Amino acid sequence: MLAAVIIGFIRLYQICVSPFLPSSCRYYPTCSEYAIQAIRKYGVLKGGWRACRRVLRCHPFAPGGYDPV
Repeated sequence: MLAAVIIGFIRLYQICVSPFLPSSCRYYPTCSEYAIQAIRKYGVLKGGWRACRRVLRCHPFAPGGYDPV
């Protein structure tokens, strides 16, 4: 239940906010899509932790590239 709510907020961000920001994620899948996949695979706590770590790794000096869950 909580996972569905959090994923809903991430989807809302993807639809309403992300299109108006410059594309800056250096990884594939994007950080928001990675967060959804991680929450579905690992649950809210562990998946959320993995998503936070991923967002912190995503910066202009990161090598980027393919980074699966």
